[in-house]
Amino acid sequence: MKKIMELSNGISMPQLGFGVFQIPTHEDAKKATLQAIKAGYRLIDTAAAYMNERAVGEAIKESGVPREDLFITTKLWVQDMGYEATQKAIDHSLARLDLDYLDLYLIHQPLNDVYGSWRAMEDAYDAGKLKAIGVANFENDRLQDLMINNRIKPMVNQIELHPFHAQFKRVQWLQKQGIVAEAWGPFAEGKQQIFSNPIIKKIAQSHEKTTGQVILRWLTQRGIVVIPKSVHEERIVENFAITDFELTALEMDMMSTLDQKQSLFGDMHDPETVVTLEKMHLDYDER
Repeated sequence: MKKIMELSNGISMPQLGFGVFQIPTHEDAKKATLQAIKAGYRLIDTAAAYMNERAVGEAIKESGVPREDLFITTKLWVQDMGYEATQKAIDHSLARLDLDYLDLYLIHQPLNDVYGSWRAMEDAYDAGKLKAIGVANFENDRLQDLMINNRIKPMVNQIELHPFHAQFKRVQWLQKQGIVAEAWGPFAEGKQQIFSNPIIKKIAQSHEKTTGQVILRWLTQRGIVVIPKSVHEERIVENFAITDFELTALEMDMMSTLDQKQSLFGDMHDPETVVTLEKMHLDYDER
């Protein structure tokens, strides 16, 4: 049985989940999600901006797994920020997924009318549409501000976390606040030859595991939720098999030496990045 994380409101969240970012087609997303559920994953992470909520919803229906056994996350994109727009976006995501409620709903980026959106999410949480609410890509200072000035504290912050961007202090602060850290891009999207890194390979060989399994184990041993993505059934199954070994303190330290202390996916503090994200108007029904 996989480890469960308890959110600040008492809701249980699987620590190992399946992400569907950058899966190119409806059929591919549906097939991969079905394979993941068959392999044992119960946390499925999507987003309105991924434009595959419908595919995920179809996979959920066809899986045969009871709804209450699944933990479904989706996210609010920048174009839908603000109180009334967020109310509509929640209902649209529920319709695309063909669900009555979401287990976790996240503000995808710390941009636009964050306060209006958060208050709409609080109301949807009170109404039972959302079982838990949180954010993604929020720096700790922005998150602290949100906590001070609103009624309900975010329960999750989904951020970039992988061996090359370990974010130790950021994660420690989140955990101190009772906010679960969730890793997107745990494999750094294959950048910098992560799967053939000599340090990770050495650790993997000592446990007769793959480098991917070692990376996921390193994150989960830090108390982080992980959502690896793959469209290959063999890799989907492999990524789920990380509970039968444990990294030693020395191996955890060896992994820590890989930290480059900077993002591999752009700087949110760069005004041009903000402009780019704000201009990304997405057609969710495109696929």
